[in-house]
Amino acid sequence: MAGRAGRRGLDATGTVIILCKAGVHDMGDLHAMMLGKPTVLQSQFRLTYTMILNLLRVEALRVTDMMRRSFSENHRDTQAHEKRISELRNTLSTLPPLDTEGQLSDLLSYYHTITELRITTESLQRAVLESVNGLKALSVGRVVIVNNGQHRNALGVILQVSNDAVNRTFTALIICEKGNEEAAGDDLSNKALHPIYSTTLFIPEGPCSHTVQKLKLQDISAITAKTLKVIPERIIDNYNKRQQPRFRLDPPGQAISTATQELLRLAEANPNGITTLDPVNDLHLKGVDVVEGVMRQRVLQDSLKDFHCIHSPTFTEQFARVQERMSVQEELDKLLFLVSDQSLTLLPEYHQRIKVLEALQYVDSTGAVQLKGRVACQISSHELLLTELLFENTLSPLAPEESAALLSCLVFTQNTQIDPHITNTLQEGINQVLNVAQRIGELQRDCGIAQTAEDFVAQFKFGLTEVVYCWARGMPFAEIAQLTDVQEGTIVRCIQRLDEVLKEVRQAARIVGDSVLGSKMERASLAIRRDIVFTASLYTH
Repeated sequence: MAGRAGRRGLDATGTVIILCKAGVHDMGDLHAMMLGKPTVLQSQFRLTYTMILNLLRVEALRVTDMMRRSFSENHRDTQAHEKRISELRNTLSTLPPLDTEGQLSDLLSYYHTITELRITTESLQRAVLESVNGLKALSVGRVVIVNNGQHRNALGVILQVSNDAVNRTFTALIICEKGNEEAAGDDLSNKALHPIYSTTLFIPEGPCSHTVQKLKLQDISAITAKTLKVIPERIIDNYNKRQQPRFRLDPPGQAISTATQELLRLAEANPNGITTLDPVNDLHLKGVDVVEGVMRQRVLQDSLKDFHCIHSPTFTEQFARVQERMSVQEELDKLLFLVSDQSLTLLPEYHQRIKVLEALQYVDSTGAVQLKGRVACQISSHELLLTELLFENTLSPLAPEESAALLSCLVFTQNTQIDPHITNTLQEGINQVLNVAQRIGELQRDCGIAQTAEDFVAQFKFGLTEVVYCWARGMPFAEIAQLTDVQEGTIVRCIQRLDEVLKEVRQAARIVGDSVLGSKMERASLAIRRDIVFTASLYTH
């Protein structure tokens, strides 16, 4: 608010003056301007071929080091990750050793198998929920199998389905042991793997009780083929009423009792497992991922019975140790990846650009910079196109003023409505530039860079070709301004930037030993460095 001091928070108050030519602005707009959410800072760090080539020539600094120091990687919080990595390594060193002898020799394989089974099952559950048929199946009255921190293979019936498509929940009546009606905590998701995979349904050992809970998708391990006729409103209202202290001892209502007895009857009639809906055959999900997931799920389920570790008397204890150790190890591996070069946001693009440089012989397979690469290092923008033009002698048949006119496409970025009138020699040069640009664009696309060849070619504009050509031949500025619809200030800036390009080309020509081209670029530079365009100050002209 009061200059830099206001931005730094040094002033308690500040004065804002707004010029209201068209009337006072709406108060909502003023409030949003002063107190609205600030614009998020976005990194402008970009990988360029020149940067990569220059860094490859310096042994003391790697490209990945430069990327890591950029603002684009500011979110990495490396110091916190390093601290957590140290803590996890200490935790691993203090964990008791695993017993993997005798019957427990396949314990680790069993853990990985049951982990993969859980991941595969959750993936199928998501596919079911995202499908139209799956949502129809998970409707009121559908019997489901519940597995979470409180229930193990317990039958439940769906009473309500939320409308939240992102975090959809299912209100269900679930049978349970007497005394296990209350949730163990806010998060009922079963984050810990149960040591033994089983389809045996839960049957209470004593009197059968019930609970009504909101389930997440991952809490529903299977959708059965059974449905019950229920009255959801009566069940939910009666259950909520009995949660109040003065009604806690009241007997369940008729709707709850009937639903609970039906669920218990189904469990007792199918103790070894109940028929469930198959995602492919019953729900008609024909996606490749779903079909392969169902097949993989069956293979994993069948393989679990072949493990010997489940017969060991110490299996449960040892499995808990494996799970604890693997949980720490997985977090450690994740953090090690986050602090490594492999997690850098721009690393894939870096490898793609290296492929382009290798294909064009700017670097060899070991990353050593070749002659073309050393030439490209002298060029600050559009280095590939300009280097290819140099090595293909595109500028050789052109006069100095024609060379300057042709290279104006590298600094001019606007579209114009007026077609330039140019010489035949210059038109041939333009065609060569477009052909080279097309070839580079296609190569970049083949190497994985997310830019089409058409977009790459379209960035080179030839709208100032005639203007620069006439300017280099000595035409007054007032006259060249009439040749185009581009503003005078833009013309001045482009010619000034063009002079920098000509200097870079002259330096590149010296590296390849082309003194003729270097001399031509020097003459072209002298031809455009004149009059108002290169006046030190417009006020002293």
